[in-house]
Amino acid sequence: MTLFPEDGDRGVSPAIALYSILGFWLFYTMLVSLRAAVVGFESQMEMAARRMVVAIIGIIITWVLYLVLRRFDARPLALRIVAAFSLAAPFALAMAATNYYMFNVYDPTMFADAEMQKKAIEENYALISIVEDAISRFFFLSAWAGLYLALSYASEARRVERRAARLERAAQQAELRSLRYQVNPHFLFNTLNSLSSLVMKDRRDEAEQMIMSLSNFYRTSLTGDPLDDVPLAEEVHLQKLYLDIEGVRFPDRLKTVIDIPPTLLTACVPGLILQPVVENAIKYGVSRTSRPVEIRITAREDGDLMHINVTDDGPNPPGDADGGNGIGLANVRDRLTARFGDSGRIVYGPREAGGFAVLLTLPILRKGC
Repeated sequence: MTLFPEDGDRGVSPAIALYSILGFWLFYTMLVSLRAAVVGFESQMEMAARRMVVAIIGIIITWVLYLVLRRFDARPLALRIVAAFSLAAPFALAMAATNYYMFNVYDPTMFADAEMQKKAIEENYALISIVEDAISRFFFLSAWAGLYLALSYASEARRVERRAARLERAAQQAELRSLRYQVNPHFLFNTLNSLSSLVMKDRRDEAEQMIMSLSNFYRTSLTGDPLDDVPLAEEVHLQKLYLDIEGVRFPDRLKTVIDIPPTLLTACVPGLILQPVVENAIKYGVSRTSRPVEIRITAREDGDLMHINVTDDGPNPPGDADGGNGIGLANVRDRLTARFGDSGRIVYGPREAGGFAVLLTLPILRKGC
């Protein structure tokens, strides 16, 4: 079983090879016919007919050469070059013999010139003529063989490029899946810790509510493919479920505001892209203080781009001592880069008025989710 069966066979396809052979022989026949007309040979029509027969046989011989060369397509380039130019010699000799037969053996009476007839009966004349003609035809076949090698190399390069592109896409998809799945265990770990605290404090109703919210969150978040985008409305809904979970832990401290224009709710975003950002706001903004903290999720349109802002006004924003805010924001950055390239960015830092702000910038897409 091949990894990429759609790559197809190596080398030059039969159709391209046939077109190149026909092109070479058409050009050669036209050139020889033009030379015969300029020199002024007699019996032009008879010679043209025989020339066409030679050309047809030559096309067949060149096609056989192509079939032989195809057997070397998987070999190293140096061996293919040696094979191409070595095999051109016997095939050129066969073409020269065909040409000699058509113009000197088959009905030779068309050449009425006495000098030509005298040469034709000389000893070794046929052999010498065939060898001389074979040398010139060797260069003809070598030229076609060189073209074949160039086409074969180009075909191999395109095949390698297609394979590399598929491998790159597969690697990118694997990276996106890895980053997406990295979100859920991290969130689950924190939630189970919170649930454990509620159970230990005998806050059973709140623990039950958290379990139900957690169930709703995972039932919603795990239904889609990790590579699929989701409408911003669905992503916001997931964050509301998550905030409901955290609201059980911080009923008096957590305040949320969501302000997103209806026109942007249909825009596509990577699934769970806001989860690490909102979780970061809970971890550093809400849990570090005893006073109420507002987490605000807003979005605005800027031409072809969408800016999603997640802020909190907690008094103790994360700093250098927090080790770069954990894996959350780095995860979001990597996912945006893998999905959108340079068009996906994240900027974050402390706010002048207090708290922390995270700004996501990504293209506005309305198809594919």
